[in-house]
Amino acid sequence: MAQAHEHVDDLVQLRRQLHQHPELRFTEHRTAVVLADRLAPLARVRTGIAGTGLLVEIDGCAPGPAVLLRADMDAYPVQDAKEVDYASGNPGVCHACGHDVHMTVVYGVAARLAAEPPARGSVTLLFQPAEEIPFGEASGAAAALADEALRGRRYDAVLGLHCWPDLPVGTVGVDRETAMAAKDAFRIEVLGRAAHAATPALGRDAILGLSGIVNLLHAGVARARNPHELVAFNIGTIAGGASQSQVAAHAEATGTLRTHDEATRERLKEVIERIARQQAAALDLGVRFTWANEMPPVRNAAALVALAHAELPGAVDVVDLAEPPLTTDDFALLGALGPSLYVKLGVTGERGGAPLHSGSFDVDERCLGAGVTALERLTRAVLDGRLATGEDAGDPTAAVPTGTGPGTGRTGGRRAAGDGRSTGAQAVRA
Repeated sequence: MAQAHEHVDDLVQLRRQLHQHPELRFTEHRTAVVLADRLAPLARVRTGIAGTGLLVEIDGCAPGPAVLLRADMDAYPVQDAKEVDYASGNPGVCHACGHDVHMTVVYGVAARLAAEPPARGSVTLLFQPAEEIPFGEASGAAAALADEALRGRRYDAVLGLHCWPDLPVGTVGVDRETAMAAKDAFRIEVLGRAAHAATPALGRDAILGLSGIVNLLHAGVARARNPHELVAFNIGTIAGGASQSQVAAHAEATGTLRTHDEATRERLKEVIERIARQQAAALDLGVRFTWANEMPPVRNAAALVALAHAELPGAVDVVDLAEPPLTTDDFALLGALGPSLYVKLGVTGERGGAPLHSGSFDVDERCLGAGVTALERLTRAVLDGRLATGEDAGDPTAAVPTGTGPGTGRTGGRRAAGDGRSTGAQAVRA
């Protein structure tokens, strides 16, 4: 179990306040005010980042390494189904992905750093809007990177965390290399010709064409991937037609492809588009195919993975995560600012927990102290120079000591601080 946080009641109060007043992407105005009011006595606060975000800066006593901590701010468009006194008061909107926890944890780190300023270096806290990205809409991380406040900056470490209901409270999961998958969203529009249902030969049925495309895509992707490749393919929406008595002139579907490997990603994207176009042509139908929200995977820098395994045991239970998930996050884009580490915060207590993006999602609030402890320790370790001067920092093949949680193993490989690229050493399976 994590060490106790001396201000845990304050953290719980903030988390519940944020949970009660969730706001959707790029509308996090109240959320920003609540955070800015709390952070202004602690550090320099700049508002309006990417519209509704915050950039908070804390300086050490002398120049040194620079660390960026990111917390996403937006809620999810789902009805809160929990019967608790801090349930969402905004109908149809809920912090169902734990962003209220992420913000609270990063605020907690700021409070600790302000109370005990680091001897050197600087810490930047990015409270980022709009991590949840509907089809074809903008990424909050991309908007933050385009903001002049971050333009041209580089950091020695970019740190973040995500609530993880698969892990028990008091644990922090560390992925060996890939923390989140790449995501490619697509829309298929099938273009037919309308006709009366009594004379279907005069029309071209877009719904019939789309139904065949959906079935062929599921089969085609399944046969085009190799057994060892981690892939998720989904058709999430279908719409079309104007009347039960008309041959449909238009139908469309949207979905996502999630992968880890770039070669697999490009191969399957080509398969998906080819199947859609060929099936439409076979039925004398038109097709418009659109890719959107193409997000790279979140890659953990090997040196930061090693640092987590060296610094966190004893403060939290560290779980070595051998198989990366197929969830995605625009934290991936922040890797442009420096080597990054995205860890998984265990949030599930004895009563169990609901999955992410469920209206029943909630956390065991002891996770707040664990998250603050983990991110603070990592931040101070980087500021103290332990990222660059660890005992095996210069050995790209040295094994990383593992944590004490279930699924532990050994991780091989190092990444040079600052370049964000793997040296090619492979993880050793447990």
